[in-house]
Amino acid sequence: MEEKIRLQKYLADCGVASRRKAEELILQGKVAVNGEIITELGTKIEPNKDIVTYQGKKVETSHEYVYILLNKPIGYVTTAKDQFNRDSVLDLVKTNKRLVPVGRLDMYTSGALILTNDGDFVYKVTHPKHEIDKTYTVTIHGIVKNEEVEQLRKGVEIEGAGEKYLTKPARVKILKTDEEKNQSRLEITIHEGKNRQVRKMCEAVGHKVLALHRSKIAGIGVKDIPLGKWRYLKEGEIKKILKENIEK
Repeated sequence: MEEKIRLQKYLADCGVASRRKAEELILQGKVAVNGEIITELGTKIEPNKDIVTYQGKKVETSHEYVYILLNKPIGYVTTAKDQFNRDSVLDLVKTNKRLVPVGRLDMYTSGALILTNDGDFVYKVTHPKHEIDKTYTVTIHGIVKNEEVEQLRKGVEIEGAGEKYLTKPARVKILKTDEEKNQSRLEITIHEGKNRQVRKMCEAVGHKVLALHRSKIAGIGVKDIPLGKWRYLKEGEIKKILKENIEK
């Protein structure tokens, strides 16, 4: 008898959505098994026996996984469908695979974003306990002080989902200060995934973010990829991301 797996894992493995997003789709009544709408998160299925549909369309496993590194431009959202009909990062990547973004990058942030149809990869990389390093180039208003940089390194208090949160230690260095423009440029590396975290960290030490670019994920950069363009991740890069994820 075939081993049963959780419905949300199956949806993620098929590239419908990340495992956490798949849970939301189930709770919203958008998924059916053998013609019956399922809203229980504990539901298990037999992949080669049960027929799973999402919004009326049959869902099937794709064993040909792809991993794409995109240099996201400003103005694109990291959701498949947007209620305001804004441009999506999926519009930039032309493929017949059903891809999902690995994590988030807000509309006004450019830079490195991974897309894949491997739900297990998404789950491992985005799990709160195993966040990978993400490096940002940040332009802020004002001349940053050494004590403010030290605060960012040690951790600052930010607010998210109505709760206060102390950020974990970060790597921070000053790249440039411009007294004429009254601006500073920093490089900040974090390994958490709080919503708009880097922006909130800078605001916590009194500086508004003017521009934000994610330059690297797990040390893999987008310097050689023009904005709006992408390339496939190499096998060694995929292994590096998963290895870093495990070691954290």
